[in-house]
Amino acid sequence: MTAGGLTAQAVADLVGGRLLGDGGVRIESVRPLDRAGPEALTFAISSRYAGNLGSSRAAAVLIPEELAGASCGPRTRIIVRDPYEALVSVIRTLFPDDQPSAGIDPTVRIGGGTLLGTDVSIGAYAVLGKGVRLGNRCLIAHHASIGDGVVLGDDVIVGPGAVCYSGSRLGNRVVLKAGAVIGGPGFGYLSDGRGHTRIPHIGSCILEDDVEVGSNTCIDRGSIDDTVVGCGTKLDNLVQVGHNVRIGQRCLIMAGVGIAGSTRVGNDAILAGHVGVTDHLVIGDRARIAAKSAIFGDVPAGASFSGHPARPHRQFLRAQAAMYRLAPIVDELEELVPERTRGG
Repeated sequence: MTAGGLTAQAVADLVGGRLLGDGGVRIESVRPLDRAGPEALTFAISSRYAGNLGSSRAAAVLIPEELAGASCGPRTRIIVRDPYEALVSVIRTLFPDDQPSAGIDPTVRIGGGTLLGTDVSIGAYAVLGKGVRLGNRCLIAHHASIGDGVVLGDDVIVGPGAVCYSGSRLGNRVVLKAGAVIGGPGFGYLSDGRGHTRIPHIGSCILEDDVEVGSNTCIDRGSIDDTVVGCGTKLDNLVQVGHNVRIGQRCLIMAGVGIAGSTRVGNDAILAGHVGVTDHLVIGDRARIAAKSAIFGDVPAGASFSGHPARPHRQFLRAQAAMYRLAPIVDELEELVPERTRGG
């Protein structure tokens, strides 16, 4: 945490907000409205939170203009356009990330021909294969494994126990959380009735700049093509990306999503939790797929889909509403049919 915390005036200056009340109030923590104490900064994003605002004991609050004149609640107020965005800036300043000192633990194993950038940090029992290239300021955590010939850009973070197989290439500022597996062979087999023979995978697995990969997420390398995740895309924990998949820029892929081989996902798409996507499909730019949906066909750009099988969201809602109306209709029909005629 920043030594001594921040004053309310410093917070207002940081976020470009308008200060009301005592600018000398000191802030040492960030808490939600209902649990904020007299040393904490809190926030309310709209008038829906006015009730909780009135009972909050926070030292100061980030609020939009519509709440600036609220009659109750913390008297020290910082008026901003977007309280949540402002809060993120304060958290980053108040609680900066711990940066490990550069250096290589004596237990690390490094293969021949490997080149390390400046200010690299490599933790205990990490293993780097032959011909690896690490950019500047890379952080390789303990027990991570980097395969032969893997290339990492600048400021890459590889979490504890994460694995980058041979053939992987990571851009700048890529983050792999603990247990992520990048570039392993995909789930591809030839079946002839007597068994299943593995198809060799010789493609690469490419993560472009600013990609983040959650814990225990697996992104397979391509078979003869490459698997590619575009700039700025974020993958949650426990996501499976099959071989030859190409995901565009700035996508959000949430927990439990599975994307089968050779599917294309456009830019700015959102796949919510536990979405399943079959192989060789195209999901267009800015598409939105609701949680638990099963995608068996292409999704147009800008469309919102939901359901199992997935269909346009409004169509799905109408179908659901119609289904739930069936039960009372059946009850009414049964009352109209004489009991002796039921059952044929």
